[in-house]
Amino acid sequence: MMLSRRQALLGLGAGGLAVVTLGPLSKLSHADAAAVDKALKGLIGDKSIGDGSDLITLDLPQIAENGNTVPLAVEVDSPMTDADSVKSVHIFAEGNPQPDVASFHFTPRNGVAMASTRMRLAGTQNIVAVAELSDGRVVGTKTEVKVTIGGCGG
Repeated sequence: MMLSRRQALLGLGAGGLAVVTLGPLSKLSHADAAAVDKALKGLIGDKSIGDGSDLITLDLPQIAENGNTVPLAVEVDSPMTDADSVKSVHIFAEGNPQPDVASFHFTPRNGVAMASTRMRLAGTQNIVAVAELSDGRVVGTKTEVKVTIGGCGG
């Protein structure tokens, strides 16, 4: 069966449209623990992350009915003095298209290392909080949030 020139051009056009349309969709994959580790490495370098479950309090719902707006509060137990304070807290979501959620920077003048915001979650996933302390230590903790209705397209 011979194709007419018109049919061949329509076929090529449809194929090109599919490549242009589906190309960006392949980048919508979700992050994972490895993507979070890579993002963290860009922020803290080769420092090892200690257990911060006794210092960092993540206030998140265990079940979020809607992933479009999930409340998040984070607090790091610190005296916030010149000798002992929290420099930064970084929040990551292991299942979002981009793992970085937020970074909060503090000085001893803040008085407390506490921040709150809302975030969008693509689905049930781990939320990771990592704190950089003034003595050079880096500590982290994570918790799972179950999302019943996806917020980032899922």
